[in-house]
Amino acid sequence: MRVAKTGNEAMAEAMRQINPDVVAAYPITPATEVVMIFSQFVADGLVDSEYVAVESEHSAMSACIGASAAGARVMTSTSSQGLALMYEMLYIAAGLRLPIVVAEVNRALSAPINIHGDHSDTMGARDAGWIQIFSENSQEAYDNMIQAVQIAENSKLPVMVTTDGFIISHCMEVIDMVSDEEVKGFVGGYDPKRYLLDIKNPFTLGSIDLQDYYFEHKMQEAEAMKDSKEIILKVGDDFKKKFGREYGYFEKYKLDDAEIAIVCLGSTAGTTKVVVDELREKGIKAGLLKLRVFRPFPYQEIAKELSKLKAIAILDRSDTFSAYSGPVFSEVTSALFSMNYKPLTMNYIYGLGGRDINTAEIKNVFEDLIKASQEKKVEKLISYIGVRE
Repeated sequence: MRVAKTGNEAMAEAMRQINPDVVAAYPITPATEVVMIFSQFVADGLVDSEYVAVESEHSAMSACIGASAAGARVMTSTSSQGLALMYEMLYIAAGLRLPIVVAEVNRALSAPINIHGDHSDTMGARDAGWIQIFSENSQEAYDNMIQAVQIAENSKLPVMVTTDGFIISHCMEVIDMVSDEEVKGFVGGYDPKRYLLDIKNPFTLGSIDLQDYYFEHKMQEAEAMKDSKEIILKVGDDFKKKFGREYGYFEKYKLDDAEIAIVCLGSTAGTTKVVVDELREKGIKAGLLKLRVFRPFPYQEIAKELSKLKAIAILDRSDTFSAYSGPVFSEVTSALFSMNYKPLTMNYIYGLGGRDINTAEIKNVFEDLIKASQEKKVEKLISYIGVRE
């Protein structure tokens, strides 16, 4: 069924169809609509969910952790400072291996105060032990939310599905929704092996864990993240068989024979595809690698796909303030180095605080790549796009 939905509406509709047991949330721009729309579904009796209105995002994630530990299928939504206020609890959710799903709408972090989209909030949580899946558009946001339930419950790790604030969250697109029954069949029922309300099989959760076993438990968490790679592919395959849309770790766009390419996440991939098409019409072998799964980081697969390129531009919509590069650049180049691939690489930081990136700026990046591949050297390793200096 093809319908016009914003990214927030698409994520809320996916949540309605999933019908989680508990949603606990403290709305924040630009994610407010996700839980506002969902709370109306609750009020209208369209879902069976218990909606828990709390006084902060820290409390929202705390309530999610409690409900998930008790054996419920749990979801929430947040953004920016809200996600940052959850940071402490994100580590606890992952460490306790609770399959919570968050609809995260990417937004800049203060200061200065800014309500528009960049990836600073999600990147700040990249090492919290959560699977992170980025969406290019509303369709992917909808599809990723549905898949996230199965990924989380099979890996026993929490999952964050992201969209770009206002660019996707508030822009209306036509998406292909599947029926409620089909979503219900795909996500299935939730039957956790262990949960705190199972009084016949009591167990302890979240106890103190010092030098005796803490390390072993964190190792198990790390192994679970490695194992989630196969689970993500399996869920993607099942989704394709049932609904026809294909999802993996990343999307290759005219990359197989490309000589130069851009690597990016989220909505910028759509803008880049337009430029790739224009360059291809001129005979320039340009391509794109759009990262969908950032955690776990599929470093071997990414490095292999990029290994034959002459020059690569890696775009970051956040900065690390390390006096080096953005987070995506450091991880992609580390992957290339560890696999003994040495294409020319350059980093572009762009779009902080919601500043637009347009096709002309993407073309300029490709022109830099053409020059670097011809001269076989990178003139400037790290650049900032569209910022007044």
